[in-house]
Amino acid sequence: MAAAAETVARPRRRRSGLSERRLAALMIAPSIAVILLVAAYPIGYAIWLSLHQYSLIHAGLSRWSGFANYSDALWGNHSSDFWNAFRTTFVFTAISVALELAIGLAMALAMHQAFRGRAVLRATVLVPWAILTVVTAMTWKTIFDPDLGFANTMLRALHLPGGHVVWLGQSGYALAVLIFADVWKTAPFMALLLLAGLQVIPEDVYDAAKVDGATTWQRFRLITLPLLTPAILVALIFRTLDALRVFDLPYVLTQGTNGTTTLSLEAQQVLVNNGIIGLGSALSVLTFVTVMIVSFLYIRFVGGNIRALAEDR
Repeated sequence: MAAAAETVARPRRRRSGLSERRLAALMIAPSIAVILLVAAYPIGYAIWLSLHQYSLIHAGLSRWSGFANYSDALWGNHSSDFWNAFRTTFVFTAISVALELAIGLAMALAMHQAFRGRAVLRATVLVPWAILTVVTAMTWKTIFDPDLGFANTMLRALHLPGGHVVWLGQSGYALAVLIFADVWKTAPFMALLLLAGLQVIPEDVYDAAKVDGATTWQRFRLITLPLLTPAILVALIFRTLDALRVFDLPYVLTQGTNGTTTLSLEAQQVLVNNGIIGLGSALSVLTFVTVMIVSFLYIRFVGGNIRALAEDR
């Protein structure tokens, strides 16, 4: 009787599973349609444009060029501009994300402590993140104005070096201001993500460590950091991918001058300012591919570590 009942039940489970898969497909179909409409079509159209030689400057110039635009961007006449923007983007990403992680972790640890006025501190810390990027860029552009800016005025008043530096007019200094402005704005976002990770760590673990005589540094190194690692990795993924696509901050702050042209800004300048649609589209696709490769590496290696750590916990 038991074997017969099991035999009868098996087809029912298969039919139920098939029905659930169909139901799931129907439920996600509207979302997939929206994604195809909003994301897939523009990406496909950009790829199509990148395979043509098309220019707004020379009317009527529209012909199939294959991978000529990509060859021009990677190895041709425009290769130096592309690789300079590529290098600037990754230097900006590496330095800004590292600083945001360190500052964000310190801010998260401070906001996690129990003290009077903690709610006010949390609200204050998040103010830079709430400000529009364009407003942030204009603010820091004014602060580092060589004549009337707050930075140079204070440096001259204190007789410190740099009081007469044209910060946004020199290579190196301009990138430093760009990184500084990005860290000021987005470190609170990193802190918010890390604070969420801190709040799920049980207090019993810290109490047990205190009983065992662990110091503050030992509790941080042996308890906080290991248990916070999944949140740190997730925060790094979000910020790294966002930094690789940065456009509005350098566009408003420096217009890409003095070594601050990023991949997104380079594509915009060629596409919009110069009116070279094919090459600009190719640069946009290359930027998209770069971000996708970094995303894949994060998901492949960092994502696996997150799952392993979650299972260990």
